[in-house]
Amino acid sequence: MRLILDTHVWLWIHLAPDRLAPTVRRLLENTDNELWLSPISVWETLQLGRKGRLELPPDPEEWVRQRVVEQPVRDAHLTREIAMAGHRLELATKDPADRLIAATAMVADLRLVTSDRALLAASEVPTIAAA
Repeated sequence: MRLILDTHVWLWIHLAPDRLAPTVRRLLENTDNELWLSPISVWETLQLGRKGRLELPPDPEEWVRQRVVEQPVRDAHLTREIAMAGHRLELATKDPADRLIAATAMVADLRLVTSDRALLAASEVPTIAAA
């Protein structure tokens, strides 16, 4: 299965794995599954650290690099097609990061692992509930 991780799910893997449902942990640990991460999630993580909403070490970019080594993920590239799909997407949220990650799932044929209610409720986005 090809899974794209919402930002909070990627952070939970590394900082709070108990927040993930046991079935989801098994999915994420199964090496037959491909894990994908949007560059938007990396940017969001670094922004959370900068704003003091997430405690990161003094070199947050190195922390991100180390996490990708610990739990390998593929890069989900941001394309014009994804940007246009994000624009068309009917979501209860206006958060551009959520829209782009959801659109990436749609365009790249990935299932989005999230606990975000707005994303889980979006019928056009293939999702798996993380918690």
